[in-house]
This record gives sequence, structure tokens and C-alpha cells, in this order.
Amino acid sequence: MVKPARTNGDPSPPSGWGLHRPLAGWPGTGWKWLSPGLAVKRWLSLSIGGVLLMVLGIAIWTELTPVFRLKQLIDFTLRLITTWIPNNISGPLVTGIGLALVVLGFRSAMRSIEDVLIPEGDEALVDKLLSRRRLSRGPRIVVLGGGTGLSHLLRGLKHYSSNITAVVTVADDGGSSGRLRREIGVLPPGDIRNCLTALANEEKLLTELFQYRFQSGDGLTGHSFGNLFITALTAVTGGDLIRAITATSQVLAIQGRVLPATLADVTLWAELSDGRRVVGESNIAKAGGRIHRIGCDPPNPPAVPEVIEAIRAAEFLILGPGSLYTSIIPNLLVPEIVEAIAQNPAPHIYVCNIMTEPGETDGYTVGDHVMALDRVAGIRLFDGVLVQRELPSARALEHYRRSGSEFVLLDPDKLAYLGCRAVLANVMQEDPETGLVRHNPERLAAMLMRWFDRHRSF
Repeated sequence: MVKPARTNGDPSPPSGWGLHRPLAGWPGTGWKWLSPGLAVKRWLSLSIGGVLLMVLGIAIWTELTPVFRLKQLIDFTLRLITTWIPNNISGPLVTGIGLALVVLGFRSAMRSIEDVLIPEGDEALVDKLLSRRRLSRGPRIVVLGGGTGLSHLLRGLKHYSSNITAVVTVADDGGSSGRLRREIGVLPPGDIRNCLTALANEEKLLTELFQYRFQSGDGLTGHSFGNLFITALTAVTGGDLIRAITATSQVLAIQGRVLPATLADVTLWAELSDGRRVVGESNIAKAGGRIHRIGCDPPNPPAVPEVIEAIRAAEFLILGPGSLYTSIIPNLLVPEIVEAIAQNPAPHIYVCNIMTEPGETDGYTVGDHVMALDRVAGIRLFDGVLVQRELPSARALEHYRRSGSEFVLLDPDKLAYLGCRAVLANVMQEDPETGLVRHNPERLAAMLMRWFDRHRSF
């Protein structure tokens, strides 16, 4: 059964969705405190009302004597002022002085609070509050994948919403994550770490610390600090990876959530077209054959309940970008995840890779990527596929060709046969020095949010 696609073409910029427009604030930091949505004006008015009630209560308590004397003083003062200065001049003048004192007091109070809470040279407190309020009203987004592709996307998406849930594969068995998995028995923390740092709002130094990889030391070489931190927290919490991720999220002040697809210790395997069976995520690409079938042991692992809840509540679901067979598809080997995605009526989109991956998607077109996902899920899980429109430079293509990789070509006829709509956009960035091609986080996120804005249900 194929889920019908609802979109086609390159979506135009939306009109009317406030999430994409620059935040309009009052001129000057002080006036921004009166901007809508901060809940400052209501409490300021409540405080002023409280002061007036206190004055009235004291007056009633003392049988209005102070009020009578105050009225006499005000009458005398007003007659004296209007004798020397006409009321059409003195009135506005006194009103202006009073207003100036109120504004001065309010701004000085807010500046004192900012001096205590915000380090010198950092973003103003009111700007942080306005930004946080705007992002908290963003759509509920669930992104499924793994590897560097997912973390690149998250860096862009966090500027549009703080209601992001990144669902990460736990099939990785190479590098630092693989070593920790074999030696300590924890689930691989590498992809989780990358997503956490991508969503982090903390200072850059702390984020760099989590990404730091040891270059020397007996047993430490090759490990990243973030992997060791998450592993240690998992041990401290009695083996509870979810609690460890939550604690790490608080340390990094991340914007959103990162969750593993499953807590089962899964091992990825692939059957190649030549009959070989390759076990282990890191060995699949090295085998150098065309993948015929893929699965995991144990089969049908249970999903993390929070993941299913997030998918059911999502207003926008994104698959990828990332390695097709070792980053995206492992999430779809969890039956509950596939079922939850299929039942969610929100817009779904798949972000196709820009280049093929040697030993994994050699010679694959966009249609081949779509067919692989359909075959594993048994149902169409997305409404459209986002495809890079422009070719990389000749220098970049030659660089990738030497490593056995090529540009993923669009095949409209196959996509039409599959009933899948292509969304073409230029979302690529190319490193001028190395020739490496990656998705540009800002452009990719902006394009996805425009597409979502156009196709969400009203």
C-alpha cells in the first residue's frame, strides 16, 4: 500500500507564517520588555494596581484623613503652578516628567537584572526571552536518522522550533562508539552526542569539549569526551541511557530532545546480491557489494515509548539526511516506529543524499533510494523527497569519483511510477578547499520549513 503524495515542485516562500519572519521588537532594548508575549505588562500592571489598593486601604483604615490632607496639598500645589505657568503648558510638562521617571525606573530595573543574569557582551535578556517564546511556539518536529547528516539538519532546524525530537539509530559499531559498545556494553553514544551538540544552546567552548577527540593516552586515543561523558552518566544512572541523555541535555542546554530508536542491543546485518551475509554496521560498506536485504538481530526490536509518543504528536516528520542503509533504515527496522509514522497524518518528507556512498548505494538514483525505503517499511512513509537541484563543481565531482562516489541523479520516470513527488532545491554547500559536499544547515532547514508551511493541515 502506498501513501499518496500530496506535493510537487519547488515551494515558494510562505506568506503569513510568523515563524519565518524576523522578530519585530520595539526600538531599544528597554521597550522590548513591553513586546507582546513576554507576560511583563500584565504583571507590571498588577503591581501598580496593588500599590493603588494599598494606598486606598491605608486611607480607609485611617478614616480618609490622609486623603483629605493630600487633596488639600494637591489643590494648593496646582493653583500655585497654574498661577505662574498656564495649564496648557504645565499639564503636559508634568505628565512628561512623570512618564520619563516611570520609563527610567523600568529600564534601570531591567538593566540591573540583565547585569546580574547575562554576562557582559552576551545577548540581551529580553532578546533571549523573546527568542525562546517564539521557538516554543514552533511546530512539533520529529527527525529520524543518524550520522553527520542528521546533526547538520538539526543545526538549521533549531532556529525555527524548540519542539524538536531527534530519533537516532543505535546500530553503530565502529570507531569510539563501537569500542565502548564492545568493552563496556553500552549502546553506541556517538550519533546521540552529535545530535546533542547540534541542538546545544550553551557556549561554544562546552560544545567543543563534548566533540573533543583524544589524540593520545593509553586507551583514550580515538575516544571523544562526549562519548565518555554519556557512557559514565549511563553507568551512574544504573544503565538508564534515557536519563543519561536527559542529564547531558541539561548540561548543554539543548533545544529539543534526542532519543534512541530502541534500547535493544541491535546488530545490523545485510544480505548482498552475490549471496554473502555481512554482520555489523561498520562492515556493510566495506563488503563492497549491492545490498539485497537488510535486517537486525534481534529482529523487531521494541521502540522507546517516548519516541512513539513524539511521532504520534508530531506536526512534521523528516527522514534523513544520512546513510540510507546504516543511518535511516535501522530506525525503520523497529516495527512500532513504522506503524506510528504511517498513522500520523502530518506532512512527511524524505531528504535524499546528495552523493552516493561506496559499498552502500553505488549507482543509486533518487528513485532507488525511495524504493529501498518502501521495501523495508512495506508502505510509503513520506509525501515527497527533497532532491538537490544543482550539480557540485567539476572539481568536487572528480574528488568523489576517485573514491567511487557520484551525484545522486533524479529519475522522474521512476518517481512517477512510484507515485512519489520530488521537491527540487539548492540546499548544498561545498568546501572550496577539500571539495567535500554537504547539506547546508540553514538552507536545508529553511526549505523544509517552507515546504511544511505550504502543506500542513489547517
